[in-house]
Amino acid sequence: MIMLMSMNKAAASDRNPQADMMADESMVRTLATQAAAIWPQEEPLFSRYRLPESARILDVGCGTGEVSARVARLYASATITGIDVLEGPLAIARTRYPDVAARVNFESGDAFHLHFADATFDLTVCRHVLQAVPDAERVLAELKRVTKPGGWMHILSEDYGMLHMMSGPLDPDQFWQLGPVQFAEKTGTDARFGRKTWSAMRTLELQDLRVDYAIVDTLRVDRATFAGIISAWRDGYADALATQAGLSSALIRQHFNEIIASIENPGHYAVWFVPIISGRIGATVTAT
Repeated sequence: MIMLMSMNKAAASDRNPQADMMADESMVRTLATQAAAIWPQEEPLFSRYRLPESARILDVGCGTGEVSARVARLYASATITGIDVLEGPLAIARTRYPDVAARVNFESGDAFHLHFADATFDLTVCRHVLQAVPDAERVLAELKRVTKPGGWMHILSEDYGMLHMMSGPLDPDQFWQLGPVQFAEKTGTDARFGRKTWSAMRTLELQDLRVDYAIVDTLRVDRATFAGIISAWRDGYADALATQAGLSSALIRQHFNEIIASIENPGHYAVWFVPIISGRIGATVTAT
């Protein structure tokens, strides 16, 4: 759940309705645990992009650089630019990853108005962003604009209808609907944009469109790591969800805590399906 900087404070508030949650210390834990859970399944997908040796790669919504650094290690001669709205996570990112620091640059940026020329990057990456910004289609259009013909877009787009846990005294299915989905609706965002991302990219006429899934579940991912994701979400979002859902913070936390306990229970199964959508920019046809 990462936000990107707008042109002024008023616009930033409109385009970044979750700014306070993004700045919470829990976001550092969120990014670390999500990367640990998802990257092992996500990394093989990059092989289809067949990037040039000295590729230029943009990571929009990079946060603390967890995946920017992993991508840099995957492409040993590439240069990576990571942009995000908040200086706090960027400051953390700049102190980490000394092994790739010479090839990775972290800077503030605006996903709605990227300050790069058309057709700059061989690959644009955007993870955990679109479900948390208004007008996500506009962000996709900007990513396409700065990607070279023949280059690729790699989008991880969350969907809060794709989390499934065993019920306790409280029903987790109702929680995801009453909490994150309603919160998103009331803040002008879409917590179920993951299922819509393929169609949005198709509208942009991307080619070779694919939808893959990272399956974050209690069989493929360490239970402590999976539970750590939910714990970080709880710590960063419980009060905001309660306000928007008209429920008490105590009840929201109880929902989270029951889900965490279920994930930690070796007799229970839980799963989060994470859509990863990729597409190639069509080659420019030169008139003769």
